Amino acid sequence: MKRRILLTSFDIWLPDQKSNSANDLLIALEKIYPTDDYLTFVKQIPVDIYLASDRVIKKIRQIQPGAIICCGMAEKRIQLSVESNASSTAILSTEKHQRVLYTTVDLELLVKGIENVQISHDCGKFVCEGLYYSVLDYLQQNQIKIPCIFVHVPILTEENTSSILNHFLLIIDRLALS
Repeated sequence: MKRRILLTSFDIWLPDQKSNSANDLLIALEKIYPTDDYLTFVKQIPVDIYLASDRVIKKIRQIQPGAIICCGMAEKRIQLSVESNASSTAILSTEKHQRVLYTTVDLELLVKGIENVQISHDCGKFVCEGLYYSVLDYLQQNQIKIPCIFVHVPILTEENTSSILNHFLLIIDRLALS
């Protein structure tokens, strides 16, 4: 049986951006699974660590998902990147208090055989890392043992959208069945 998955994406954050590729990916996914109750979408969350974290954690409490995939746009990357960890530096301004949290998901196994998907160890020091850290911290502090990953999505084009969507579907299916 597939576990329910919560998927999140951010809104745009710069005035010249037409869209956020992570949000675009979730919209494309929603077209494939429009009424599928095993996927729950929280799209266009605010590009603010505290507002985004609050909204996502409230949704976690509400639906009690079996897995979480937070997504963010990575303009300079050319493939999906699954993040291994998040640090508190996006939230705290002092390096000496830095704390690093790691996903409990075996990322090597998760992405094995999926071409053009990389494991990243740099979530970015922006709102993506702040959200990922907050969600991992919430799960850890409340002893909630559900898998949570963060996926950075490159800019989507006519040439890459289909393959990126297919690779993302493989990640979702593996998490849902793990």
